[in-house]
Amino acid sequence: MMIREIVLQHKAERERFVLHAEKYVLRESIPYAQKFLDENIVKVISGPRRAGKSVFCILLLKNKNFAYLNFDDENLLKIKNYDEIVKALYEVYPDAKYFLFDEIQNLDKWELFVNKLHRRNFKLIITGSNSKLLEREISSVLTGRYISVKVLPFSFREFLKAKNFELDKEKLHLPEIKGKILNLLSEYIFSGGFPEVVVKNLDAKIYLETLFDAILLKDVVKRYKVRFVPQIYDLAIYLLSNLSSEFSFTKIKNILGLKSVTTTQNYVRYLEESYLLFMLNRFSFKLKEQIKVPKKIYAVDNGFVLAKAFQLSANIGKLMENAVFCELLRRNFRPNLDLFYYKTKKGKEVDFVVKQGPKAEKLIQVCYNAADPKTKEREIKALSDASDELNCKNLEIISWDYEAEGKYDGKIIKFIPLWKWLLEKYD
Repeated sequence: MMIREIVLQHKAERERFVLHAEKYVLRESIPYAQKFLDENIVKVISGPRRAGKSVFCILLLKNKNFAYLNFDDENLLKIKNYDEIVKALYEVYPDAKYFLFDEIQNLDKWELFVNKLHRRNFKLIITGSNSKLLEREISSVLTGRYISVKVLPFSFREFLKAKNFELDKEKLHLPEIKGKILNLLSEYIFSGGFPEVVVKNLDAKIYLETLFDAILLKDVVKRYKVRFVPQIYDLAIYLLSNLSSEFSFTKIKNILGLKSVTTTQNYVRYLEESYLLFMLNRFSFKLKEQIKVPKKIYAVDNGFVLAKAFQLSANIGKLMENAVFCELLRRNFRPNLDLFYYKTKKGKEVDFVVKQGPKAEKLIQVCYNAADPKTKEREIKALSDASDELNCKNLEIISWDYEAEGKYDGKIIKFIPLWKWLLEKYD
């Protein structure tokens, strides 16, 4: 197939995207990306497959004259002379000012191609489904000349927009409005925020089961040439089934019969780099301690738990904690750099430590029913002990629908309903 024909096919795909631009949910990080649109830096848009990266870019470039290529096309990957791609692009888009390359990581030595075009002052926007690979490879040739924007499944705010639920601050106190929000929150907590599930009201379990397997096959097995496919599949299911829980590589190796601890570490890293799962270190002022102790595991979207985890019944507390973790990612907190979990000297766990500079800036607990006296006492005690040990006074407990503020052991603790916390604007 001639390259020009491939580009024309992709142009038709681009036109379909643009035609429906008004129907798409405007993603919250678009204004941030727009600030850099005309600067001489490459815009790297990364995130899991089907999270809306292409739509994000279409909305970013709406009303702009841009060329589009999707490198998920195997015919495009057969081309060895990349100058032929550029020639075909200008043949089809003679007046293009911007160039959008989708799933660029599929192209062999893509970073050299991007660097070459950048040196020639092309205004490039590239997307990819592999976090570390993209940043590692592009930083090797474009140090300081790119910005990275992550596109995750819908936040709860975006989810409500997609459901055509208009938030009116004046009416949030009304019980009928709260009831509707809690109903939608329940759907979000269990089915997640992948755009097609939300917008098209697809069966979340069926859709996400297929998507999970596709990500595992394309972005993990194929990319990293994994030989023992059943083992990495079992590992992914095991980790999903132990969401928001501690794990150690040695324990997983023994349970699943993996070859070695190193293999286990590599497999978990592959799952993480493909945006399926995230590891969170336990906070310690000693780096060696962070590396040695167990880590916690989180998923990029709660819907994957519904679709793939092996469990008899859903643990809503764990799902809430995962939703809070994902929202902290959207608020640009970086796991293991300024976001951790913590265990007190007495073994009490605090779900999240938000770090600023060398200090713990905020401690966050997540639980379903904070109104229950035993639960409340347990969560308060963990926060209080951690507050003393980390010298942190900013304490929050996020629960389903309990709101209060009180002084405990001389410390002020805020209880915030999950829906209200998720709807907070964060700069």
